[in-house]
Formats: sequence, C-alpha cells, structure tokens
Amino acid sequence: MATLINSFGSGLLLVSLPLYLTRIVELSAAEVGIGLTIAATVTLVVGLPIGELADRRGPLQVAKAMLLLQAAATVAFLFVDSFLVFVVVAIVDTVAARAVITAEGALLRRVAGEEAAAYRSSTHAITNVGFTVGFACCGIAIQLNTATAYHVLIIVDALTFLTAWAVLRGLPRYEPLPKPETGPRWGVLRDRAFVAFAVLGAASSLQFTVLTLLLPLWVADRTDAPRWSIPLSLAINTVLVVWFQVRLGGKVQTIRQGGQAWQRAGVFFLFSCSVLGLAAGLPTWAALLLVVAAVCLHTFGEILHMAAGFALSMGLPPAHAQGQYDGFLGIIGGIGAAAAPALLLGPVMSLGKPGMIGLGVFFVLTCALMPAVARWGERTRPQAPSDLAAVAD
Repeated sequence: MATLINSFGSGLLLVSLPLYLTRIVELSAAEVGIGLTIAATVTLVVGLPIGELADRRGPLQVAKAMLLLQAAATVAFLFVDSFLVFVVVAIVDTVAARAVITAEGALLRRVAGEEAAAYRSSTHAITNVGFTVGFACCGIAIQLNTATAYHVLIIVDALTFLTAWAVLRGLPRYEPLPKPETGPRWGVLRDRAFVAFAVLGAASSLQFTVLTLLLPLWVADRTDAPRWSIPLSLAINTVLVVWFQVRLGGKVQTIRQGGQAWQRAGVFFLFSCSVLGLAAGLPTWAALLLVVAAVCLHTFGEILHMAAGFALSMGLPPAHAQGQYDGFLGIIGGIGAAAAPALLLGPVMSLGKPGMIGLGVFFVLTCALMPAVARWGERTRPQAPSDLAAVAD
C-alpha cells in the first residue's frame, strides 16, 4: 500500500514538474536540466552513506524519516523563485527519494525474508500501477496549464508521502542486524562478484530508456508509424508489466536463476531492438505492427531483467549490509543512466538500422556474462543461516 501511494504521487510530478518550473516559475529549460543534473550528482556521492545509515539505524526508521523529508522538499517547490533555491530544493528532494529507494530494499528483505525477490517483483508491478494513475491525473493539470493546477499536484504529492509514512507505521520495528566484528567498513567494495554484477547492471540499464527516450524519437523521425503509436507503446508496456511481472518474476528467486533470467532478457532485447530498427522505411501499417511487436518483445525482456535484478540484488548482499549494497548499486546504476541519453541519441540514432541492431547485440553480449557472474557470486557467499526475520519489537 505504501508503495502504491508513493508511486502515485511520484507519477503526478515526474512529467509535470519540469513544465511547472519552466512555465510557472519561469526557469529556463537549461537551468532545470543543470539543476537536476547537480542533484543527481550529489545523490551519487551520498549513495553509500545512505545505504549504511539504513543498515545501522534500521531500514524502516530511515524510510519513514526520508518520506517526511521528501514531503517537506516537495512543499518547498511551491516557494521556488530562483535557480539557486531550485537547486537546493532539488538536491534535498532527490537525496531523500534515493534514500527511500535504498532503505526500501533492506526493508523488503526484512519483511519478506527468503521470498524477497518475488516480493520485490510484486512491488514493481504495484509501482507501475501507481505511476499509471499518477500520469493520468497529471495530464489534467498539464492540459489546464495553470499555476493552481500545478500547485494542487505538488500538494497532493506531498500528502502521498505523509500517507505512505502513516501506512509504514503499521509495520513492526526492525532493529539493525548484527554485523561481523571484523572486516572493512565498506565491504561491498571488496565483494568483486557484486561489483561485477553492478557494472554489468549499469551496462544493461540502457534498456530502461529505450522505450521512454529512444523509441519516441525513432518512431517520429525514422519511421512512418503514426505518432499515437508512441503513447500506445508506453501503455502496452505498462499493462504487460502489471500483468506478467508477478507471474514470471515469482519464478526467479535464487542467484543462479537470476543469472539465467538476465541472459534470456538479453535475447529479448536483441530481437526487440532489431525489429524496431527494421520498422524504418516500411509502410505505415507495417511500421506500426513492428513497433508494437518490438515493444512487446522489449517488455518481456524488461520483466525478466527486473526479476533477475531483484534476485541478484537480494541474494548477493549479506543481510546486515543490504542498504550499503543497494547504495553502491545505485551509484553504479546512476552512472549508466547518465550515459544513456548520449549513447542512445548519439551513435545509435545516427547509425540508423545498424545502430539499432548493434544496440541489440550489445545487450545480448553483456547479458550473456551474467550467468557466470551469478555462479561466481554463489560460490563466494557465506553459508551462514539466515536471520532475516529477526524482529526486536
């Protein structure tokens, strides 16, 4: 319930906030882009400390505190009147949002125990439902395009954080798990198998922006498919994720299963990118069919990729350091996300069909390495009994 409420609120502002800042606050698009980049960069720097904070203080306590901080930061957007104020508010908001995500991983592992990977697939499906409803509601405000409409979205978003905080109060208090008396403070940096997983994950993270960034420009500039096929593609993606994420993701729970699912995801990405590339130059009806087919193929790859990521990110870290590991994963993944626009809209778009097919080959080759990394990680995990369900209160 907390995930659904939180993702609904995020969906309200994800698309509308840049419009509010440029049309109502009257910042330039460049200022908004620079401010968000600064905030994202700061978030990368604090990723590890945030994760360790969740491990030391307890994931539920950190998640609740950061929800309150994010509510305050969201309200502060109402008072942004300059670039400097925007940067400060954006940094606080982005850091709090990342902290919630990081603490959520450790919290889900405590709540779900050995079923954490399947449970996280369920929450991913719920997140898509929340985003979809949020997107629909923010569309009304965007159409009205008034200061009042945008202000209502901001206030409602702030209220969703408070509501999610209230819902989480119903969970028991999970005390921090005991950590080994000896060993480095940043154990994740010495876990070479996990570092390899994080690097491959960053490479594969390009898939997250294929449908939201590459596909719209490819369809509009390189194919004769109708423009309405772009929102149709996003709708198809959302429906398929909601419908199949739990069904397919529930079958991917162990580290080894995660590696295998990741490899299969790469095959889907190869075919989806190739099919999308072949849509260029075809008649309208044929291009539309290929775009829809490519979206369906990509979505099933995304479902397997997400399920595999959940299994590996929950199975590889030691229970007492889940937050630290998630924080490190967020840092490496953030670097990949930052590189995605330049790579997808640069070499891939400029090369045309060969670029799209090459992107698919890149996905299948990098994903093919994950089963070996999973086996490596499985061999190097300690065989201690799990104490994930330890609850002090």
